[in-house]
Amino acid sequence: MSGVQGPVPEFEYAIEPLPPGRVGFRRWRFELWRGSWLLASGWRTSPRDAERALCTAASRSAHDELGVRALRPKAARALGRFMAGAVVQVDCGVTTCVLVPRGDAAVAA
Repeated sequence: MSGVQGPVPEFEYAIEPLPPGRVGFRRWRFELWRGSWLLASGWRTSPRDAERALCTAASRSAHDELGVRALRPKAARALGRFMAGAVVQVDCGVTTCVLVPRGDAAVAA
């Protein structure tokens, strides 16, 4: 399949470290935005896991915009290296999307 032609969806993202909790381990918070709409958020125990969660959420949202259900959203991957604070292109299967850092909230830890 050659993929979907048309405008590439663009989402904003933020990844930031959270202070250690009561247990003492580090956590990273991630957020996925489309304009003023918060589409997904959560936390993971490593920056890599937070990046994967962002790619998964972006895949679901990109498929929603096409009006189809994402069959394997966890298979979405960044094209190239995912560096927090940089523009990242994500391969979502039949389509791609672009993740753009949201203001000053995108901080690499």
